[in-house]
Amino acid sequence: MTEARESAGRNGAPHARHAPGTPCRVSLMVHGIAATREFYRALFGWEFRPGPQQLGPYVRAVLESHDVAGIGQLPPDRHLPIAWTPYLASDDVDATAEAVRSCGGTVGVGPLDAGEAGRLAIACDPMGAVFGVWQAAGPLGTVLTGQPGTPVWHELLTYDTESVAKFYQTVFGYEEEPVVSADVDYVTLHIGGRPVAGIHGVGHALPRDRGPHWMTYFQVADVETAAARVTELGGHVVRPESHTALGPTVTVADPEGATFSMVSRADRAFG
Repeated sequence: MTEARESAGRNGAPHARHAPGTPCRVSLMVHGIAATREFYRALFGWEFRPGPQQLGPYVRAVLESHDVAGIGQLPPDRHLPIAWTPYLASDDVDATAEAVRSCGGTVGVGPLDAGEAGRLAIACDPMGAVFGVWQAAGPLGTVLTGQPGTPVWHELLTYDTESVAKFYQTVFGYEEEPVVSADVDYVTLHIGGRPVAGIHGVGHALPRDRGPHWMTYFQVADVETAAARVTELGGHVVRPESHTALGPTVTVADPEGATFSMVSRADRAFG
C-alpha cells in the first residue's frame, strides 16, 4: 500500500516524499505582500523566510522552523482573483501537466523550476478551479501538522462532484468514497486508503464572482476567537461558525479578499 505520507507529530517528523496527488503545499499570491505577511503573522504566528528567486517577490511562511505556506506578490498589471491555492504532489510534473490537458483541464503556468526546491505547474480543472502541481527536488525533511497555524484539509467547492471527480481520479489516481446521502453531494479522495482531500458539490450556492474553487482549512485553537481576530486585523467573516465532520468551522477572508476556513479540531491530517 502506498502511504500518502508517514505520520507526523507535533514537532514534525521526517518524510521521504509525498505520494502523487497528496496536497503538499499551499500558496497565496497578493498585491500587498508586506501587509499580508503582517496579517498572517498576527493571526497564525507565522514568521517568514525568503523563497525561490525564480518566483519573484515570494516568502515562505514558517512555524517552529517548518514551512507551512508560501506568499508571493502579483505584478501590478495582473488582476487575478486573490485565493489560496493547494499544490498536489507529483513524481513528474511535466507528465502530470500533460495528463491535465488530455483530461480537459488547462495548464496556465509552467511547468517551471522553483530554484532548488522543486518544479511546479499551475492548472485549472475542467470546471475552472485552480490548483498547483508540485514535484519536490529531494527528500521533504520535516513537515509540521496538527497544531494551530497549519493547513489540515483541502476541499474543492464545485457545481457537482460527478462533473469533475473523474478528472482528478484519472490525473492523480485517487480512490473515491462518495457520501451516501440524498442531501449532500460529497466525495472524499483517498490515497492508499487514507483521506487526503474532498470534493463538495454545492450547485448554484457557489459565489457568482468565484465559481468552482479549492478551499484550504487551517487549524486554530478556537474558531470563535480566531474569527474575532480576523475581523480585528481587517478581514471579515464570510460564513459563520458551523459544525462539520472536521469540527467547528468558520470561513473568513483576509484584507485582500482571499477566503479560507479555520477549524478547531480536525480528524483528517493535511496532505
